[in-house]
Amino acid sequence: MATLFTDARLIDPVAGVERRGDLRVVDGAIASPGPAAQVVECRGRCLAPGIVDWGVKIGEPGERHKESYRTAGLAAAAGGVTTMVCRPDTAPALDGPEALAHATALSAAARVRVHHMAALTQARGGRQMTEMGFLAARGAVAFTDADAVVRDARVLLRCLSYARSLGALVVGHPQEPTLSAGACATAGKFASLRGLPAVPAIAERMGLERDLALVEQAGARWHADQVTTATALDALRRAKAGGLPVTAGVSIHHLTLNALDVADFRTFFKLTPPLRDEDDRLAAVDAVADGTIDVIGSFHTPQDEESKRLPFQDAAPGAVGLETMLPAAMRLVHAGHLDLPSLWRALSLNPARILGLPGGTLEPGAPADLVLFDPDAPFVLDRWALRSKAKNTPFDGARLQGRVLATWVGGERVFERERAHA
Repeated sequence: MATLFTDARLIDPVAGVERRGDLRVVDGAIASPGPAAQVVECRGRCLAPGIVDWGVKIGEPGERHKESYRTAGLAAAAGGVTTMVCRPDTAPALDGPEALAHATALSAAARVRVHHMAALTQARGGRQMTEMGFLAARGAVAFTDADAVVRDARVLLRCLSYARSLGALVVGHPQEPTLSAGACATAGKFASLRGLPAVPAIAERMGLERDLALVEQAGARWHADQVTTATALDALRRAKAGGLPVTAGVSIHHLTLNALDVADFRTFFKLTPPLRDEDDRLAAVDAVADGTIDVIGSFHTPQDEESKRLPFQDAAPGAVGLETMLPAAMRLVHAGHLDLPSLWRALSLNPARILGLPGGTLEPGAPADLVLFDPDAPFVLDRWALRSKAKNTPFDGARLQGRVLATWVGGERVFERERAHA
């Protein structure tokens, strides 16, 4: 059945424009103009490609009490996320074909598309390379040890060289591990006054420079999961200008919050890497605007109440973000830092292209993965209303603008605000 979305404010990240118009969907794909049996009246609200959220952690297997594929899928659909790209830092890690096949089977419970990254080394231990060829054959879209840095440069070089032979993408976590060990804040006056163990911003640049040198040697495709400091961004710009096959991402939390938000040791603001100074935050926002940073992700990391209700130094890091990423990102738009097509380039188009996934566009033939949202709708976030099992969001009680009204995956509606709890 053909469906026509009428009177929409179409967000086109490929052309870099937004325009008022209609969009037709036939058999789950975007189609050329023509007749339609069903009409969705958008009434001037924004219609954009569904978000491709790169870096989502699911609790299955091993930590289902924190998040399941079913609950993550509900949160994703309510947040306009139509594709989750999941991390391998599960318990146990996704480091073998059997583990990946099991996770893929479990992911059928989600209401959105799910792709998996596999571990780069066995048990994410940084010592022995995984069976990357078999994992790629099972559907792994990239290889990463998540926030576990591969300390042995020889092991990482071997992994990068093998990945190049496969044409596979390696995702790194730029950080110098000895400087960052035990740290829960960014070094500076604020961390010193609070007595928090801190890591200097230069640790990110040091880790990035090492990894970039190995990438240059191996010639592999490589993606930095999060670049959050101005000093590391300078190194990233030089690498891109030199023609290295590298891309980079950043979390929505590092674009919209800073180190001062920790305030009275609020553990929902404890992240990996830690929140940065305001100058670094603004530098990261500028880097998204000029294309130095390619991808914005939620880095959805569910934690239970027991692991967060601890002294700041001892609390587990991470925040949920599947359902809050879009309204948080609207802060960047309303502040004039980004326009909607540029934002959607980083939220949808670039992650799809880098990972070789369909979607991220409104062009004919693309999957009809769509989000309809009101960019100006105000609301106060209540963490207990989130659909994730875990409620660890730094935006609890925050005044936000931008609400998802409906989400479609392959032309099938998977969320509608009026029926959100049906």
